Amino acid sequence: MMSIGTLLVAWRYPYFRPHRIQAGKENTMSDPVKTAPRRALIVIDVQNDYDGGNLAIQHPPFRDSVVNVARAMDAATAAGVKVVVIKQMAPETSPVFAKGSHGAELHPEIAMRGRDHYIEKNLPSAFTGTDLEDWLRANAIDTLTVVGYMTHNCDLSTIIHAVHMGFAVEFLSDATGSLPYANSAGYASAEEIHRVVTVILQSRFAAVLKTAEWVECLKTGALPERDTIYASNQRALARSAA
Repeated sequence: MMSIGTLLVAWRYPYFRPHRIQAGKENTMSDPVKTAPRRALIVIDVQNDYDGGNLAIQHPPFRDSVVNVARAMDAATAAGVKVVVIKQMAPETSPVFAKGSHGAELHPEIAMRGRDHYIEKNLPSAFTGTDLEDWLRANAIDTLTVVGYMTHNCDLSTIIHAVHMGFAVEFLSDATGSLPYANSAGYASAEEIHRVVTVILQSRFAAVLKTAEWVECLKTGALPERDTIYASNQRALARSAA
């Protein structure tokens, strides 16, 4: 239960207000939807270079996550949710996603499935230099469900961009993935990168859930749980103090 001080802060500063206060009750995946979201499934850069190529996804393993991407596409199609497929493009001299290369092609699991819109991009955000926003507005879409690669790069960029444009976002954490980095700033494993980014996304930018949970939302009309930076921080402080 929230303290009186916490409630006063929440009502005075809506940015820190937990979603369950805004809605008048806790918003979990078991709650019915009051206003059904108009979703589009955004399938980002599911290309061969991520499948054991020059940018091999490690966590979750590509072989597992790509199955969930395909499952999400099938569920979206069955539920009448529009599917947008995004593809990253790079010059012919690039070590990854080089124009005309096998690595740049869509993975067969995605290429074989239907889609409502197709976009090629050159930068991390699927909105930059593309017609994605115009297409979404024209189709009255208000909620984006993001899958594909990579969690910390194109997914993250697209999600933050979408939130700034006023879209609600859902992120299927087992239909995405990361790889490790080492540079002058340090080292981070694929698991660390994926885990930290998903926690950050859930705190403010997206409802993070598994593919099976999302499919259930499509069937029942339930809303996935959302959170706030304030509530997320308070839980972390409580955990540290325990």
